Amino acid sequence: MLFRILLISAAVIATTTLPAAAQKRGAEPAPKDCPKALPSGTECFAGQDMRGAYYWIAKPKNWNGVLVVHAHGGPRTAKPKADDPVEDLERFAVTVQEGYAWAGSNYRRQGYGVRMAAADTDNVRRIAERLLGQPKTVLLHGQSWGGNVAAKTAELYALDWRGHKNYDGVVLTSGLLAGGSRGYDFRADLRAVYQYYCKNHPRADEVQYPVWQGLPKGASMKRDELEKRVDECTGLSLAKDKRSPEQAKNLANILAVTKVPEKTLVAHLAWATGLFQDIVWRRMDGKNPFDNSQVQYKGSDDDAALNKGVERFKADPGARRAMAYDADLTGQIALPTITLHAKDDPTVFVNHEAIYRQTVERAGNGDLLQQNFSDEAEHSILSTPQYAALFSAMLSWIDKGDKPTKQSVAALCEEKRKSYDDPCKLLPDFEPTVE
Repeated sequence: MLFRILLISAAVIATTTLPAAAQKRGAEPAPKDCPKALPSGTECFAGQDMRGAYYWIAKPKNWNGVLVVHAHGGPRTAKPKADDPVEDLERFAVTVQEGYAWAGSNYRRQGYGVRMAAADTDNVRRIAERLLGQPKTVLLHGQSWGGNVAAKTAELYALDWRGHKNYDGVVLTSGLLAGGSRGYDFRADLRAVYQYYCKNHPRADEVQYPVWQGLPKGASMKRDELEKRVDECTGLSLAKDKRSPEQAKNLANILAVTKVPEKTLVAHLAWATGLFQDIVWRRMDGKNPFDNSQVQYKGSDDDAALNKGVERFKADPGARRAMAYDADLTGQIALPTITLHAKDDPTVFVNHEAIYRQTVERAGNGDLLQQNFSDEAEHSILSTPQYAALFSAMLSWIDKGDKPTKQSVAALCEEKRKSYDDPCKLLPDFEPTVE
């Protein structure tokens, strides 16, 4: 009896000493004012699940029974906030405009973790289904890094323990589909090549560290400081005729060797700084998952000097395995999957699609994958009727069993143009290579 009393007392103490915010986790979704981008009459709800992940759910006035479960991009390195999912809801308001309900999680914590984000994505599906009632159709949508998350969610949670479908189809847009062990190598290359030419990240009078760390443990660097260093070396923010000969040469070499577009150079360096720091120190216990030991850099004005002088690093096998386990894709898919990617995406290069196709086909599931490409140089948001066509094609595939083609999706896009003031830029004849 005494033991039982002690247990009860401990439980009471634990409950009463929890922070108020923590005690509210897992509460029912609360009504919220919807973003203005959503159609009139839409109902919105928000909450925080038992793991601490914030989420939002939107239900249009004339809901057609389709639920879109969204996995957002990033990874975001800032601490999650309650209204973070609104950004994604607004960006993909087309889903609600098309009559679909929408649900999205901000994930339980900031930083890297594909399996963590996949679990939180599947959890918001459960919450939305309890709130809305069982949908007629459930689609899983991933954008950017969220494409990696959604593809992993589909591999892990497509079916429940009885073999019944949790989702009916998967839509991946601008997806980081090469997985963790391949998807970030080019940014590791960028840090090494940038440091060879610029020697200011870190500077000679600062604490020295291998560039694969991103930053030393506990250190920080604001975006404007990084921009200042890039400007010093390359004159990136200056007009071309205002750059010094040395700046122009540095910039030309960095871009030519890494294939990173000029307009996203700082963004990629920022990810190779803050995100790498998160991956290495918070997720890999300080071990290195990146490797450039065998890379032969090409495209500079002196490749021999570059390859001789660039910083080299070899991945720790355990860290590489951990990265692959968390984020690599197997191609073991059980659901129809449609993708859309801009041909000149400056953030997640289009060759990710070729890598993903190769992965899926090697697993024997090529019949479940249909890919589409657009003549755009954007990443975060593409032309609106293209998204509408993508979701419509997926529903037709599910309902009728007819796998869409690039041509049929392009035709659907032309139909959707009647409702949206944006062009269709789909490329029915384009196919990327692995490279």
